[in-house]
Amino acid sequence: MFGYKMSDYDKKVYAEQLADFLPDKMIDAHAHIWKKEFDPATTEEQKACVSWTRMVAEDCSIEDLMQTYTDMFPGKKMVPVLMGWPMTTLPLTNEYTREAAKKINVPAFYCTDYSMTAEHLEEAVIGGGFCGLKPYQNNCAPYIPEKEIRIYDFLTPEHLEVANKHGWIVMLHISRSLRLRDPVNLAQLMEIEERYPNLKLIVAHVGRAYSKEDLGDAFETLKQTKNMLFDFTANTLDLAMIECIKAVGTKRIMFGSDLPIVKMRMFRTTENGGFYINNVPRGLYGDVSSDPHMRETDREDITNFLYEELLAFKRCAAELSLSRGDVEDILCNNAAKLFGMNI
Repeated sequence: MFGYKMSDYDKKVYAEQLADFLPDKMIDAHAHIWKKEFDPATTEEQKACVSWTRMVAEDCSIEDLMQTYTDMFPGKKMVPVLMGWPMTTLPLTNEYTREAAKKINVPAFYCTDYSMTAEHLEEAVIGGGFCGLKPYQNNCAPYIPEKEIRIYDFLTPEHLEVANKHGWIVMLHISRSLRLRDPVNLAQLMEIEERYPNLKLIVAHVGRAYSKEDLGDAFETLKQTKNMLFDFTANTLDLAMIECIKAVGTKRIMFGSDLPIVKMRMFRTTENGGFYINNVPRGLYGDVSSDPHMRETDREDITNFLYEELLAFKRCAAELSLSRGDVEDILCNNAAKLFGMNI
């Protein structure tokens, strides 16, 4: 689907709950673009990735992305920070991202593989005008079992060194089933904070804390950080946003969408100790029985994933009594400062 077709319910949610809450200008710090001919990864290469994301969109061109913003946010200006799709052929997705970013004059991340050398990254990132690195857990050595993948297996010390040398931004999607509360993840995040103070690390999705169980007491550790940043991309858990802001303040958290994934019509629930479920309209995404994170429902009052994310942030803002200025910082100004954007 090109762009996004608003349902009557979408229009109602936007008009009644989001339009006045959202600032006139927003920066989406986490948006994907790619084309379906970029050789999608094999099943083995997808070992660390959930399958439901591929039910929403087979690709997302830059034109599709920009039309989606127009459709979903009438009356607002949305500016993206681009990255390719890490589960496709990286040279193709990176080159397409470079061209698109140059065309519309926005920042872009370079998708990496663990085997890339520092010299390659310097040439590719500096030469291509990228703002930094987008590592992803599936782009690690193929012999590492999924449950054992560590940050350093796909964001290697060599990559961290070169990012630190140049002061690059790094968009990190952490691995491991315990997510943010995983002790190995926490130890390595704190190590990165200490050893590489010149890079700017964004922990995406609030560390993939999609249920209260995923949080554990992680922010008791992470509140000690001074430089680490977070985005709440594709996260509908207001508690994760609340705890993040309580720990690090309003200047180190920002909005990202994860488009086109968040076009999905859904609402999220959790069960069995924090296992998340995407509840979707019956029949809309074909046979979803193969993915344990997907469940069909006959409810009709279902909007899209992106609105659900922003509604969660609105609840967070109410809970913490955030000011209008705080909301504008989180949805626009923090990213503008980090990426050097003037919108």
